[in-house]
Amino acid sequence: MSRTEISEYGEFGLIKHLTEKFKINNPSTEKGVGDDAAVLNYKDKQVLVTTDLLLEGIHFDLTYAPLRHLGYKAAVVNFSDIYAMNGEPKQITVSLGISKRFSVEDLDEIYDGIRLACQNYGVDLVGGDTSASLTGLTISITCIGEGEKGKTVYRNGAKPNDLICVSGDLGSAYMGLQLLEREKLVFSGNEDAQPDFDGKDYILQRQLKPEARRDIILRLREKNIIPTAMMDISDGLSSELIHICSQSNTGCRVYEDKIPISYQAAVMAEELNMNIVTAALNGGEDYELLFTVSLEDYDKVIGIEGIGVIGHITKPELGLNLVGREGEEIALKAQGWNSLKEEQQK
Repeated sequence: MSRTEISEYGEFGLIKHLTEKFKINNPSTEKGVGDDAAVLNYKDKQVLVTTDLLLEGIHFDLTYAPLRHLGYKAAVVNFSDIYAMNGEPKQITVSLGISKRFSVEDLDEIYDGIRLACQNYGVDLVGGDTSASLTGLTISITCIGEGEKGKTVYRNGAKPNDLICVSGDLGSAYMGLQLLEREKLVFSGNEDAQPDFDGKDYILQRQLKPEARRDIILRLREKNIIPTAMMDISDGLSSELIHICSQSNTGCRVYEDKIPISYQAAVMAEELNMNIVTAALNGGEDYELLFTVSLEDYDKVIGIEGIGVIGHITKPELGLNLVGREGEEIALKAQGWNSLKEEQQK
């Protein structure tokens, strides 16, 4: 495969090359890439804005993260934040910090992943920036979305007796990461070794190419359910529950036997002699939706495929507790991902 040096394009030529295949999808995008700023028109909608920063060696490892998958994931995790507000992502800006070891073809791979994510979710690329980097690859994406007035969902609206719900299953992305790290270690000792990924496709996909749960948001709207509070699960169930309860001034009870776990994640945890419930509580990067709904919506929410009720909100003085399989209560602690902790930096 040929290699084109980034210096051959220059900054503006590179931006034109990377973005010219992106098409405009949304009427709120009046002007996209190509001027000093994008022009957006939301009229009577609420505008939602979120940003994620991904740093090589902190948030991803290019030993096993394909560049196209990385681009897709970088976009989707931003879309997930907008869906977690009960909104719709509409535009993104993409900024890259690039070291000299990357070629134009490498950047094409990243942007192909971003473009696929934009196509799948109906989002427009409207701007960004590129810069030289001395510390590896940096990806910063800002996502702009729209919300209906009166229907935007925050973290602070949970009330005692509300049901605690999650979409999908938890812990799969973390177990996919553990599998990748195990195989990386094997490879580092023997470059002729072949990775053992048989039967592990689901947990690998959950780690390398996650999806935002737009489908769940649409199903909730079909049932006329507006959650009282909502977040996406990026740092682990425990951490996100603590955020909701802290901002809502409530407690909670979550039942261990109700936490949804995939078969592949459970098998991987057993192989590695890890506790799968601990992984589900603290692993992070699932990008599932954690939300609360009024008890009055119980009959409607349990009829939605892909949603599980795992507990309920309590008064604040009752604390935040996990109820074990034998009925024992364990205080929830925020032990999920925190990139600012020294021991979690690679």
